[in-house]
Amino acid sequence: MLNRYAIVLAAGKGTRMKSNLYKVLHPVLGKPMVQHVVDQLKTLDLASITTVVGFGAEKVQEQLGDDSEFVIQQEQLGTGHAVQQAESFLANKQGTTIVVCGGIPHY
Repeated sequence: MLNRYAIVLAAGKGTRMKSNLYKVLHPVLGKPMVQHVVDQLKTLDLASITTVVGFGAEKVQEQLGDDSEFVIQQEQLGTGHAVQQAESFLANKQGTTIVVCGGIPHY
């Protein structure tokens, strides 16, 4: 079976939230949205999870700890650009990569 990888998009400002709290760190059912997303990904037997961070990077990294590798999107230039930031982690890998939003928990 081919390896499977995940990229979690968690670099945006989340200005529509009208809050000083970084969007993906807003709690839903007692834990930050991004933690819900990563917890679900961990059930999929992935080779790796790479989270793209930008605004509030340190706090997101602190929240997720060893559950993810991290890459910083210095300048927020859109979703496609965010995915490109993970290229160095996945360039020599073979398999399937899924891209998920860190601010939209799904079950």
